[in-house]
Amino acid sequence: MSMITKALYVRPDVKPGFESKAEEFLTSALPLVEAEPATKAWFAIKMGPMTYGIFDAFPDDAGRDAHLAGKVADALKARAEELFRSPPQIEKIDVVAAKLP
Repeated sequence: MSMITKALYVRPDVKPGFESKAEEFLTSALPLVEAEPATKAWFAIKMGPMTYGIFDAFPDDAGRDAHLAGKVADALKARAEELFRSPPQIEKIDVVAAKLP
């Protein structure tokens, strides 16, 4: 398995009443992510009633950049105005240690 050195943390702030649509969107993104060989881990998480997050991990900058230019990012941009109060914040993160199966 490739070493994980890069990650993304995305925090979309869902509009009231759009929680189920946001969850459907996140669930529908999984097959797109599964088709990305450099996306080694991807999690869509719920931290509160309208607070969601996406965490994904990559072996390098090239993998992370490919993900940011890929189909999931395009879908997120296309649905952002409908589902979220403001554009999702995307943070590029360096990974200092990781354990994956």
